[in-house]
Amino acid sequence: MKFVIASDLHGSALYTSRLLDAFEKEQADRLVLLGDILYHGPRNDLPEAYSPKEVIALLSPLKDRILCVRGNCDTEVDQMVLPFPILADYAVIPLGNRLIYLTHGHVYHNSHLPPLMPGDILLHGHTHVPRCDEFPTHVYLNPGSVSIPKEGSWHGYMTLEDGAFTWKDFDGSIHMTYTV
Repeated sequence: MKFVIASDLHGSALYTSRLLDAFEKEQADRLVLLGDILYHGPRNDLPEAYSPKEVIALLSPLKDRILCVRGNCDTEVDQMVLPFPILADYAVIPLGNRLIYLTHGHVYHNSHLPPLMPGDILLHGHTHVPRCDEFPTHVYLNPGSVSIPKEGSWHGYMTLEDGAFTWKDFDGSIHMTYTV
């Protein structure tokens, strides 16, 4: 199974459209969204082409292929307009003898870990900065941000296929890889 993993769309129709183009090009089975889907949040400037209603229309046809966790900018009102679940604080995906713990990053993060075993993967967005860090207790991965990248990073996403995580921008350039 192939996953496209992304975070922090923040209501940008332009970058959501680019993400969905990448999803189609990647021929992925599932789209994993790590929160902050529609609203830009009070700490961020409006992203380019901010249009939450258009983002709803773009994502809705994929409702059966999306796995989403709640970000700090996602609310019950957002759930009322999106046809796929967005309010779970976390999800878990098995990967061989490891678990991938999916969350947004505002509750669980490297300073406040969820229940993990050595080798498990903590995968979250929230910081808008792509990361790949190995710790004795876990591996931390972050796909960065679709619409508001920070610290000089790129607009992009990550894929997971056959135990390999790959960070890409929307031009298809590979920025990092990590293999389990």
